[in-house]
Amino acid sequence: MQTLIESLTQILETSALLLGDDISEKYHADWSGASPCVPAALLKPKTTEQLSQIMALCHEHNQPVVVQGGLTGLAGGATPLAGEFAISLERMNAVEEIDTRGMTATVLAGTPLQVLQEAVDEHDLFMPLDLGARGSCNIGGNVATNAGGTEVIRYGMTRSLVLGLEVVLADGTVVKAMNKMVKNNSGYDLKHLFIGSEGTLGIVTRVVVQLQPKLLASHTALCALEDYDSVIKLLTELKRSLGSGLTGFELMWDNYFNKVLEVEADLQNPFADDHNFYLLVEYKDNETALGAERFEAELFGHLEAELLTDAVVAQSHKDAEEFWRIRDGIGELFKVLGPVSNQDVSLPIADIGVFATHLETRLKAKYPDIGVLLFGHIGDNNLHVCAYTGREEDKLLINEDIMLMIGEYSGAITAEHGVGVLKRDFLDQSRTAEEIALMKTIKAAMDPKGILNPGRVI
Repeated sequence: MQTLIESLTQILETSALLLGDDISEKYHADWSGASPCVPAALLKPKTTEQLSQIMALCHEHNQPVVVQGGLTGLAGGATPLAGEFAISLERMNAVEEIDTRGMTATVLAGTPLQVLQEAVDEHDLFMPLDLGARGSCNIGGNVATNAGGTEVIRYGMTRSLVLGLEVVLADGTVVKAMNKMVKNNSGYDLKHLFIGSEGTLGIVTRVVVQLQPKLLASHTALCALEDYDSVIKLLTELKRSLGSGLTGFELMWDNYFNKVLEVEADLQNPFADDHNFYLLVEYKDNETALGAERFEAELFGHLEAELLTDAVVAQSHKDAEEFWRIRDGIGELFKVLGPVSNQDVSLPIADIGVFATHLETRLKAKYPDIGVLLFGHIGDNNLHVCAYTGREEDKLLINEDIMLMIGEYSGAITAEHGVGVLKRDFLDQSRTAEEIALMKTIKAAMDPKGILNPGRVI
């Protein structure tokens, strides 16, 4: 390894190649809770050319690497394993171009999502990807994990937004596929090999994303419903009446809603009575007054039809922020709940209610003192499950219980967080043997020495 380190010092300045105690704890683990590990070395390239040279050397020396972005991942994919070099892309941080006529942005992989959002906002454009970790997560990581978030119901996953990529392969080869066109059927669309591959096939260094015009008005409401059937009926009705203006459909079971209000004492319950389900609905358009009237009339109609039990419409930006704070309260809950099995899964929309009831019943029968919190985007099939007993030794058992039950329902073991290390052994619950075999064939072809994020995904 010493020979490799000496070669790397010819590429990177001293502050960008760190060893041993000089490596901050920040780089020992991502947000997943996977066991921290000190990487054998920490490398911080600033350019694609530097990264290419690094990978060529690592390939020559059979040195495994783990790629790190904002370290906000929840599947252990960016947590180093013993003997790995960590490659942080944090210095590859820049919004290189905003094309206002073509409505695209070209951005380096280490750029935080929020930085891109704010940059395009200055041009009255909108980056159609948003998630709670926006201030920390990086664009490269969003692409590598095919991130979802709260706008998927209208704009789709990250995959739907990416037009072009620049990628460094395991042997240092740089693939420039910086397409800026929506339509380009010139051979294989290679970007899709890398989107969602979690850094196992190549390292994303640049991204071209498609932007949208910024909408001028946002209308938000918190609704109460008594059963899951009403939830999916309402989803259908709102899609029909509000069309593409429906950008948020965030469902909270009462167990989650009440726990957030219990922990966040400064948040107020907008409802006088208790309900089984709470739904945050968001509608965006360019008509501040007329849009509000349309939105409120739509909700009032569903109240009269008794599809909704109650509804509170945000009268100000502050009101809307308070509603979203309830939905996003999971971050505060993690601080007080102790060891948590935190799962994001996908199921057919019609099955989510039955699955949730069955899961809670099964877990409480096995762990009498367990707490189960349920919420999710729902309109894009995504359910988040948080289960906890306060005992670390139960966490892995609960993980397995949830993953196996997902297999029973033919769901997806991960909706938006990725497979990483933590869900790798359950991949066969969502993918057939033939699919996994093909994944391994692709991996072997593109990374024959197995040095890129080894042990992740497959």
